[in-house]
This record gives sequence, C-alpha cells and structure tokens, in this order.
Amino acid sequence: MTMLLEDVLRSVELWLRLIKKPQPQAYVNPNLDPVLLVPGVGGSILNAVNESDGSQERVWVRFLSAEYKLKTKLWSCYDPSTGKTVTLDQKSRIVVPEDRHGLHAIDVLDPDLVIGSEAVYYFHDMIVQMQKWGYQEGKTLFGFGYDFRQSNRLQETMDRFAEKLELIYNAAGGKKIDLISHSMGGLLVKCFMTLHSDIFEKYVKNWIAICAPFQGAPGCTNSTFLNGMSFVEGWEQNFFISKWSMHQLLIECPSIYELMACPNFHWKHVPLLELWRERLHEDGKSHVILESYPPRDSIEIFKQALVNNKVNHEGRNCLCPSTRIFLNG
Repeated sequence: MTMLLEDVLRSVELWLRLIKKPQPQAYVNPNLDPVLLVPGVGGSILNAVNESDGSQERVWVRFLSAEYKLKTKLWSCYDPSTGKTVTLDQKSRIVVPEDRHGLHAIDVLDPDLVIGSEAVYYFHDMIVQMQKWGYQEGKTLFGFGYDFRQSNRLQETMDRFAEKLELIYNAAGGKKIDLISHSMGGLLVKCFMTLHSDIFEKYVKNWIAICAPFQGAPGCTNSTFLNGMSFVEGWEQNFFISKWSMHQLLIECPSIYELMACPNFHWKHVPLLELWRERLHEDGKSHVILESYPPRDSIEIFKQALVNNKVNHEGRNCLCPSTRIFLNG
C-alpha cells in the first residue's frame, strides 16, 4: 500500500513539473555588480541521493508525503567526533541542488506546488524583482543553498562558499560581489568572514544582512527545544511537516544551538526562559510558580529536557542524546 501511494505521488509530481514552463527574461543590464543570495534555516532545498544507484529526490521542502520523507531521510543524530549531524538513513546522503547557479535551491522551496504558498516562496519575489531590474542568472545573480542542519562554521560549507565566491567573481568578469543574507545565513557569512577574511576581502564588495541573529535568537530556540516548531503558521501547517517532527529534526542540528542567546552579550533587556513549575508544600499540596532563567542558566534546563530523546526510525528505536551538542559545542 505504501509503495502504491509513493507511485501515485511521484506521478503527480511529474505532472506538476510538466505544466510549469520557465519564462524568458525580458531585460538584462550587463553593468550591474553580481549578487549572491544566502538563505536562513530551512531555506534551502535538500535532495537525498541514493547511494546504490545515484538517483535523487527532493526531501526538503515537500508538500506531498512531507512527513514520511522527513522522518525517513532527514532525521539525524549529532556526531561529536566530527561536529556533523549524520542522517539516520545510511542508504542515502543529503546534497543541495546547484541548478540555476544555486538559485533553484532558494527560490521556491517546493517547485511542484501549482498554487503559490508564502510558506515555500523564499527568495522568489526578490529574484523576480531583481530580474526586472536587469540582473541575470549565472551572470549577475546567484544563490548559495546549504545543508542548514550542519554547523554554520562547518569546513565543508566554508569550502563551498569560497568556491562559490570565486566562481561568481570570474563569471562577472572580475567584479566584486554584493552579498544579501537572511536570518541564519548572516551567521554563516559572519563565520566565513571571520575564518577566511582574506578571501572575503578579495571577492566581496558589500554585505546586506537581513534579520541576522548575531547575538542569537532566544525566543525561537527556546520554543524549538521545549515546545517544538511549526514550519509554517496557520492552517497550512496541516499540510507540511508536523510540529514535533520538525522539533526532532532541529534538536540534532548544531546550527540551531548556534542560534542560542549569547550569554556574554550585554543585553539591554536580558532574554529569559520562563517556565511554570509545579511545587509541593510540606503538607503534600501542590502549587504552581513561574521560574525565570537567563541564557546561561537555561542551558541546564535544555539538557534535562533533551537528555532522553529517542526516535523510532524504520522500526528501531534510536537514542539521539542532543545534550552532546552542549557538551561538545
């Protein structure tokens, strides 16, 4: 029954691809400086490559069979020896598609959707507008998708980013690059700028960081660790990834822990983790109190919440102790 459903979904996906036709660009301005777009967490299409035959399928983002693909292909476990999160499915590996000079991976995150959804239209509107201004794919407009599950300072990502900058610089005839990053993409660029300042200075002219959480995103991470996270809000969340499946994906990702509130930053208003806790009186009666924890003290709360984390992957229970990220981070 499962295989039959998969065949039907694949047929529908193929049909959706066939009815969509790319539109030619009307205007090109060859004098523009090249632009590289860098997305935030969850903002890159991810494909799973079958190790036996090399075939690929999109596993993030999906509208059709989204929950199934997430659990079977993207759930992972953090490996402290390498600093990477490793996919539980040992028969496949995760890659970022490079179609359209990297723009495909950050444009519409589910290209098979016939009716547009704001949830998956990532850089799409910006790409369309920039093309109207005369930017051209592969000449002055590029994208950098990445495996957002991994650390923002992972050497493999840094190497790919360096190669992308050199490629764009050469494609644009030696013109320096304008970077536009969103959210966690700003952390990735900052890591690269810090670790490879010589390459950054050689190739980058300007950098625009939109909503970059340079001192962390405490509200987002606190909610993710303790309450789960919805990929989209409102009624659309019923058709994509469930809140707790998304939670399981993210708590094994080093990148999410890099979004925690910086404990050494001099906050004007210190971000607090607030929890209602039940306490017992000496007479055995209970009462509820509100407890508040600043960034440093909240770490222990997260450890307690995640230490016994388990998932069921293809019929076997896997212990995924996320606290190793705290201990090795």
